[in-house]
Amino acid sequence: MITNNDKELKLLDRTAREFARKELAVGREENDRFPHGPFFGSVLEKAFDLDFFHSILPEAHGGIGQGISSLCILLENICREDASLGGIMLTNSVAHELFFASNASELLGTIIEDGNGAEAFLIAAPVFNDPSSQTPLVTAYKTGDGYQLKGRQDYLVLGGIAGHAIVPGVVDGVDGISFFLVDLKEKGVKISEPVESLGLHACPGVDLVLENARAILVGEEGTGKACFEKMVSKLSVAGAAMALGIMKGAFKEAVDYTQKRSQGGRPIIDWSEMRMILANMAITIKTSEMIVSRACQAMENNESGWEACARAGAIQVHDMACNLTTDGIQVMGGVGYMKDFGQEKRFRDAKHIQSMFGITPMKKLKYLENIL
Repeated sequence: MITNNDKELKLLDRTAREFARKELAVGREENDRFPHGPFFGSVLEKAFDLDFFHSILPEAHGGIGQGISSLCILLENICREDASLGGIMLTNSVAHELFFASNASELLGTIIEDGNGAEAFLIAAPVFNDPSSQTPLVTAYKTGDGYQLKGRQDYLVLGGIAGHAIVPGVVDGVDGISFFLVDLKEKGVKISEPVESLGLHACPGVDLVLENARAILVGEEGTGKACFEKMVSKLSVAGAAMALGIMKGAFKEAVDYTQKRSQGGRPIIDWSEMRMILANMAITIKTSEMIVSRACQAMENNESGWEACARAGAIQVHDMACNLTTDGIQVMGGVGYMKDFGQEKRFRDAKHIQSMFGITPMKKLKYLENIL
C-alpha cells in the first residue's frame, strides 16, 4: 500500500501506529468491558481530532480526499491493538459511502456541517447486515413532507452513540430497497441498550425500533440494493485491512510470548513445532498484505474488474484471520484464553468482522452469482 514516494501515507502510517500504541494498547482490556464498563470516548475524540475519520472523505465535505489506501493503513494500525475503534471508523465510512453511492452528498454535507465533535459527526449503519437478504425490513410510508418509518432494525452499529443513522427499508407500494436518514433523537425512535456481541465490544450495536418516526429519503426510491453493492465493492478491502491488523497484532504477541516463555531449559520459540506455527502465521500475514495492497492498487487505478478483486480478496483475508488468531491462542497455551493477553479478543474480533456486509456463505454465493 505504501511506496517510497508516498510521503503522506508514510506519515499517516507512523501517526496511526504511534496512536494505537499509546492510546489503545494500554487500555485494551478495560475498553473491552463495555457496556459493563466505561466507553472510551476520550480516545474516540483524539482519533477524530487527528482526522482519522476524514481520510477518504472528499475535501468538499471537510475531508482529506485520499484514496482507499489511506483508510486501509489507518485501520490496519488501529486494529493491531484494538479493532473496536477500527469498527467505529469503518461503520462511519460505510454510512458516508452509502450517501455518495445514492448521489445524496448534499444531504450528507448538511449533517457533517452541523456536527461538533466525534459523536455528532458519526452516522450509525447496519454494517453486519445485507439488506437484500434481511427480513423483515423497516416499512416507509409517504407523508406530506417526507416519510415515516415503522419497524425494527436489529444490530445498528453506533446507534447508541451517533446522532443520526442510515437505515434500509421498503417504501410502501414500491419494489426494491431504499435508504433513509433518521435523526436518532426524533420522537418515535426507541434505542435499546448495547447488544452483547462476540467481539468489537467498544464498537456498540443496538436494536432500533421505529414507530412512525420521521425520516429523509437518501437517493431515490428502490435503488438501495445497487447503492449497497457499490459501497461494499469499495469498502470490502477496508474490512480486510482490519483483519490484517488483527493478524499482525496476534503474531507480534505470539512471538513475544514464545521468546520469553521457557520449557525444557530453552525458550519455546526454539522448539521446531512452535517455529513451524509461527512460520505459517508469518506467511499468512505476508500473503494477506499482498492481497490488500493489490486490491487497493486495482481500485485506485480503476482497473477493469477491481470490484471482484476487492470482494474476493476480502473474503479470503477474513478466512485467514480466523485461522491465524486460532493459532495465536494455541501458541500461548492456556493463557491464550485469558483476558490479560490480547489473543482471545483478537480471535473474537476476527470472527466478528468476518460477517461485515453479510454472513460469509452468502457473500461467497453472491460472488459466484456476479461472475455467472
